[in-house]
Amino acid sequence: MFFVRPIARDDLPAVFTLSERSGAGLTTLPANRERLSERIDRSLASFAGTADRGDACYVFALVDSSDERVVGISAIEGAVGLKEPWYNYHVGTLVHASRALGVYTVAPTLFLANDHTGHSELCSLFLDQAYRIGKNGALLSKSRLLFIAEFAHLFAAKVIAELRGKLDDNGLSPFWEGLGRHFFAMEYSTADYLTGIGQKAFIAELMPKHPVYVNLLPAGARDAIGAVHIDTAPARVMLEQEGFRYEGYVDIFDAGPTLECFRDTIDAVRRSQTLPVTLGEEDPVPDSLTDDVLWLVVNRRFEDFRALVAAAPSRVDRFPLRPYVAAALGVGEGDSVRAVPLASRDR
Repeated sequence: MFFVRPIARDDLPAVFTLSERSGAGLTTLPANRERLSERIDRSLASFAGTADRGDACYVFALVDSSDERVVGISAIEGAVGLKEPWYNYHVGTLVHASRALGVYTVAPTLFLANDHTGHSELCSLFLDQAYRIGKNGALLSKSRLLFIAEFAHLFAAKVIAELRGKLDDNGLSPFWEGLGRHFFAMEYSTADYLTGIGQKAFIAELMPKHPVYVNLLPAGARDAIGAVHIDTAPARVMLEQEGFRYEGYVDIFDAGPTLECFRDTIDAVRRSQTLPVTLGEEDPVPDSLTDDVLWLVVNRRFEDFRALVAAAPSRVDRFPLRPYVAAALGVGEGDSVRAVPLASRDR
């Protein structure tokens, strides 16, 4: 069985190993022990209720209960851009016209923006390749949405997710090679790493101060705008199924899209229910499970948050849990859980 819980101090070695496997482009999961340790400290303070809004960060671990191994990580930033600048490009339009010459041209452009400052962010989603099986991806990603549903007051009215951009077969970013390299004179991986460890001053110092005309970029760079890394495609599909949409904002380094959705209209947030728990049989008769569907279930605790996938009828007034599943969630008869059925596409 797999379950999600808040990150712990002892998880640092496992998180560092995951960061080394994540590759370039996952800025919020840098392979830097000091930065990861600081992130864990921020998460511990946030779950303890001592972090201010600009520092609030909730980091979660996916755990294999058979050996307590941490096999995945995900996080929510409470409000981006309040302590460290939040940059992206907005894909806009400039019109050039001359009535005398009969010329009218529409030029797509990239404007440097801080428009998402203060929004909450889904981030740092990474699952070890060996554990990308069953419902683990949906559990790791969507458990955050039920955490937001349960503790909505901690999060902004709009939630965003910045997705990793397109890389070629050699691990190079076509967008970076076509634009960023001309201003930063460094490798994409270096710029991404510096941003991940919080050294962002160079962005304001070196970024072009005026709109960039997309038509002047190489074809590969143009095609990369709003495209995602091949490993990120399933995450994009999952977010779009939850109601997230691309609104023309992209990452300044690899042009990966930023998806956004109003918090209260996220599908899992809107459809989730709070239900009292009833304990069922330890090993129910198989025939009794024929009408069951899979649900994402979380307890309603803050510091001791737990999430897992469990089977139950598609319509319930009380949520039936086998005793060992209830124990994993830390709930008992009469306690309540928040739950949402997983759509067929998640199964």
